[in-house]
Amino acid sequence: MNTQSNAMPESPVESQAVALTAISPSRRMYWLVLRELWEYRWIYIAPLAAAGVFLFGFLVNMIRLRHRMPHTPAEQHEMFAVPYEFAAALIMGTAFFVGIFYSLDTLYGERRDRSILFWKSLPVSDVMTVLSKVTVPLVILPLLAFAITVAAQIIMLLLSSVVLMGSGLSTTMLWTHSSFFHVSLTLFYHVVTVHGLWYAPLYGWLLLVSAWAPRAPFVWAFLPPFVIYGVEKIAFNTSYFLDTLADRLTGRSSMSMHPQSATIDPWSALIPDQFFSLPGLWIGLAIAAAFLYAAVRVRRYRGPI
Repeated sequence: MNTQSNAMPESPVESQAVALTAISPSRRMYWLVLRELWEYRWIYIAPLAAAGVFLFGFLVNMIRLRHRMPHTPAEQHEMFAVPYEFAAALIMGTAFFVGIFYSLDTLYGERRDRSILFWKSLPVSDVMTVLSKVTVPLVILPLLAFAITVAAQIIMLLLSSVVLMGSGLSTTMLWTHSSFFHVSLTLFYHVVTVHGLWYAPLYGWLLLVSAWAPRAPFVWAFLPPFVIYGVEKIAFNTSYFLDTLADRLTGRSSMSMHPQSATIDPWSALIPDQFFSLPGLWIGLAIAAAFLYAAVRVRRYRGPI
């Protein structure tokens, strides 16, 4: 004898709630960040291309200079140390500009192509979406640039060794000038402090503009600072706002506590007890949080263009 079940089928809303509960927030964040990497492939293609171009030029330069080994300490530093520093600056600079253009386009792009209607239909909050997008310039890009830089510098060391050995020259000078552990540690600390913390208000502002701008987010992002500077200059004949903005972009304020910051390596001034005691760091993080909160609110009520 069959008995009829009294269990009612789950409604679509209940099924969606159960599925949402089954996925942890960290797992959702992982897939949201992965989605950004799928949609914006130039996030990793641009730094890789910059590294590839530099390695090609470095190889040509090493072949051209293989018969002119340096003898003085200054010449040795120029040949062995300067290219490694320039490679790091080029790759990190490329990642920085990629972060700027990504932040301006990511929230604006989903309104432009109307995909925001699809993403809003998913069980993912606006807070989670904005946090996943700010993770890309603050975490993913700096770490990616760091990994590419270290790999490029290792390849540079191997290429230099091959060229020198092929020319019958010793590689002792090359390896004695290479301290990858110290350089890599310094570089990692630089990307965490400067690119991950110091630039946070910049990326927060760009994401807010990307979420709000009706058209031309690039203009809306960079025109207000110039207007503020113009008003201040005309009214008070000062440029405090522009100087503060320049210090934020160049990192001069992060080195201002060091008494000899003008004469030493800039990275050596970014020691933890000085950097994390800077008022500008915590003020900037508070401003970044305010910008991100505003971006969440704007995205919640902003529709397609």
